[in-house]
Amino acid sequence: MNETIDKARRIGLDLLQAKQKDIDHGLELHRHALVVESYGFSPRGAIDADRVNELAAAGASDYELRETMEEMSLISVATDEHLARQYRDALDDAGVDCIFQNAGEEGQSALQLLKRLGNFTYVTDMLGDFMHRAATPDDIPKAKELGKHCLYLSGNGVPLRQEWKNTSEELRYVRTFFQLGVRMMHLTYNRRNMLGDGCAEKTDAGLSDFGEAAVREMNRVGVLVDVAHCGWQTCIDAAHISAQPIVASHSGAHALNGHIRCKTDEVMRAIVDKGGTVGVCCIPAFLGLSGDINAFLDHIDYIAAKFGTDTVTIGTDVAYTPAIAAQARQKLTALRSLRPRFEAFWPVDDPLFDPQWKDETKRQSLAWSNWPIFTVGLVQRGYSDDDIQKILGGNILRVARQAFQAAH
Repeated sequence: MNETIDKARRIGLDLLQAKQKDIDHGLELHRHALVVESYGFSPRGAIDADRVNELAAAGASDYELRETMEEMSLISVATDEHLARQYRDALDDAGVDCIFQNAGEEGQSALQLLKRLGNFTYVTDMLGDFMHRAATPDDIPKAKELGKHCLYLSGNGVPLRQEWKNTSEELRYVRTFFQLGVRMMHLTYNRRNMLGDGCAEKTDAGLSDFGEAAVREMNRVGVLVDVAHCGWQTCIDAAHISAQPIVASHSGAHALNGHIRCKTDEVMRAIVDKGGTVGVCCIPAFLGLSGDINAFLDHIDYIAAKFGTDTVTIGTDVAYTPAIAAQARQKLTALRSLRPRFEAFWPVDDPLFDPQWKDETKRQSLAWSNWPIFTVGLVQRGYSDDDIQKILGGNILRVARQAFQAAH
């Protein structure tokens, strides 16, 4: 275990103040549990700062610089032997068997979504000795039996042709992307799109008629509907129209922290009544309160107490980044500030940008590598082993199976 991971573990345990018997039991339980993250990122690599500096000096556009750095950070784990070893070690240390991996970019552009999907197809192809790309939900426990990890691919948008001839033609890429391995899609990402309102819009108009058609097509093909970034009415409408369970893959309980990315009781009720799950994330500003591992566990407690332990899962929305990545970024000399993407629109007064959430102690207690400490926290709070295994992966695997098997 490297210094970065070890430090985060010590911070998490210090904040939990768990008894040794709970620590021992939690760590042992985590080692044997099937751990499936409902939304997240596999460990990152690092950029080549010299190459980025060369591109910036040569007049590369904002778009080219952004795309180049993203690709470097994603695929360098498959091209650099040292980073590949850290990638595998981080997965082993975290004890995460499968990640519902964000393999699509925010928006509906099929070409843009395809680019990030290509990055993760390449990574899983090149690291096949220990990393699989799960094609079906049943591939997930099979990978664990083989002592390997896997990615179950998710897109951050529904790919559209954007020709607007008719609904069937416009949605035909949903099936194409399913065939390419995408098993879950966001309906919206913060902003309003043709499907419905996102969580950051001033209005909350819900799902559009076209959005209803998109949900039906996702049901038909076998793509899991994700409303994590949707407005509340969009979430409720999607739950009502969907023939299969839907998820809010990485969110929180609005009753504990009134953030636009958290879900109200009404929204969560609509999701769980359809048989879906709500994932709790590791973003301090979304969690509120102390913004640390204890706040994270509070959100799990709230959802489990309100709706049952079959309804909550974990989708951290954070990634492990090796120390060398930060060192590389410090070498950037000519990089200018890049404008935010349209789909990433965020209210200017959002607490996400409040300095209090930059507290490294809070952030490190929620580090992606702290998955075993999350399990210790669940043990400490009195959950049974069976319930913990549901929260760690059983719930999201059940929902994924239902969505997939209904179509296949």
